[in-house]
Amino acid sequence: MDLTSRQEQIIEIVKEDGPITGENIADRLDLTRATLRPDLAILTMAGYLDARPRVGYFYTGKTGSELLTEKLKKIKVHEYQSIPVVVNENVSVYDAICTMFLEDVGTLFVVNDRSLLFGVLSRKDLLRASIGNQDLREIPVHIIMTRMPNVTICHKDDLLLEAGQILIDKQIDALPVVRETEEGWEVIGRLTKTNLTKALVELGRDERL
Repeated sequence: MDLTSRQEQIIEIVKEDGPITGENIADRLDLTRATLRPDLAILTMAGYLDARPRVGYFYTGKTGSELLTEKLKKIKVHEYQSIPVVVNENVSVYDAICTMFLEDVGTLFVVNDRSLLFGVLSRKDLLRASIGNQDLREIPVHIIMTRMPNVTICHKDDLLLEAGQILIDKQIDALPVVRETEEGWEVIGRLTKTNLTKALVELGRDERL
């Protein structure tokens, strides 16, 4: 966040004399309390200042990068997950390839007849199956997919940062976001490297940071 010169002045005043009331800050800057109110609100929301009733404002001691890191560590998977793209375990490899290209995704989640997660299908899986003279219309995807329980999953309330680390460590493009049921895992979303990029870009553009 780029601070205005007045906001930087406010921070310096609070650093030196905090806790200090809004009225006293306004007097120091020769401004009205109403004029100062938006700046104090922005600095408080951004985390540079904190406020206590009947006490005043005080400096949190945190830099912009520290505030950004703090916010990133609080983001949950469900805030950035996408709609999952699923196929049934019995569809052909040919149909799976068509689905992947039509949906413009790099990973398909395979479900069984009860719509529960059964496996994961990647571009590499489909490429390997395409090599040779096999009839791709006759091969069901459950023959070539990665099966449960060897599929790495995440949950909607997991931290986005931790899920991102899994994507890096496992060198995979997407994680299924699942919900536990009595019968197994229901796929409710997907988390991809694109989702992580979107989160970073939005944080970088957040005017409050």
